[in-house]
Amino acid sequence: MRLAVNLGHWGAGNDRDSLVLAQEAERLGYDSVWAAEAYGADAATVLAWVAAQTERIHVGSAAFQIPARTPAMTAMTAATLDGLSGGRFRLGLGISGPQVSEGWHGVRFDKPLGRTREYVEIVRLALARQALQYEGAHWTLPLPDGPGKALRLSLRPVREHIPVYLAAVGPKNLELAGEIADGWLAIFFAPEHAAESTNHVHAGRKKAGRTDGPFDVVATVPVVVEPDLEGAAAPLRHYTALYIGGMGSREQNFYNRLAVRMGYEEAAAKVQELYLHRRHRDAAEAVPFEFIDRTSLIGSPARIKDRLSAYAEAGVTTLALAPHAGSLEGRVAALRVLAEALDSSGLGD
Repeated sequence: MRLAVNLGHWGAGNDRDSLVLAQEAERLGYDSVWAAEAYGADAATVLAWVAAQTERIHVGSAAFQIPARTPAMTAMTAATLDGLSGGRFRLGLGISGPQVSEGWHGVRFDKPLGRTREYVEIVRLALARQALQYEGAHWTLPLPDGPGKALRLSLRPVREHIPVYLAAVGPKNLELAGEIADGWLAIFFAPEHAAESTNHVHAGRKKAGRTDGPFDVVATVPVVVEPDLEGAAAPLRHYTALYIGGMGSREQNFYNRLAVRMGYEEAAAKVQELYLHRRHRDAAEAVPFEFIDRTSLIGSPARIKDRLSAYAEAGVTTLALAPHAGSLEGRVAALRVLAEALDSSGLGD
């Protein structure tokens, strides 16, 4: 199992600190650093900024929003970032959700599985520098009734293969990730409930005949190093409530459904009800401590070290840490604690 760091969203108040975390992660031998995007800063610019000021650590998008870019534009960006970083880029993609897709990007959130499949196919065609000709249900290139021609990526990528990851939560999307991607970007990964998700990934890999090849399971896990468990859970309550309660509508919230599949149906309904009524503080308090404990690394260094084996046994190959300590010093310290814990545990790759 390898370690990574997830910087989250640029613009969340810890912007300049992100570079310090990335550089410290590189110094500690971390495998990769990831950046997210929603409807604020884009991940590509942040990753270029980080890659320019690091030397060895890989940089990954977690994830580029599919409705935000045409597949050809994503291929251009991926090839550029891989070139600028000297072959260190990993392309994470996500379909986003209906609120962002339709409200921010003006792209209908319909048939996300089919759109994702075609999107990845076109990205790979472009990165392979093939003439871009494609006929699908969602994309047709070139357009058949105009002057367009089948163009070839003019930039020659540094690597023949840039790994593609899918951010997936629902069962069908998890299966798709196993079928067509090189890795899965997971969130709210609980080792005790991992089979609920990984079984779908394995089904997709079996369907594609890819059971023997490498597949990177990247689980983003919040980290708070603090012996007082309730105190350690406190900074994660609002983050968790946002996703379970407010990241989507009442009818379509993928994270709420995940919590339900994990056995927290009553709590998930309560958190969502409170959050949608703008009772955010109450929603945060309604998040079960057990849910936070199982989907995060909290507690003393010794407790966190003991917990690492559960992630490795559950199939995680890259543990992407999201330090939630208030200060930069606290977040840097958390990265060091995890590096030491993994090294002494014998679980490192």
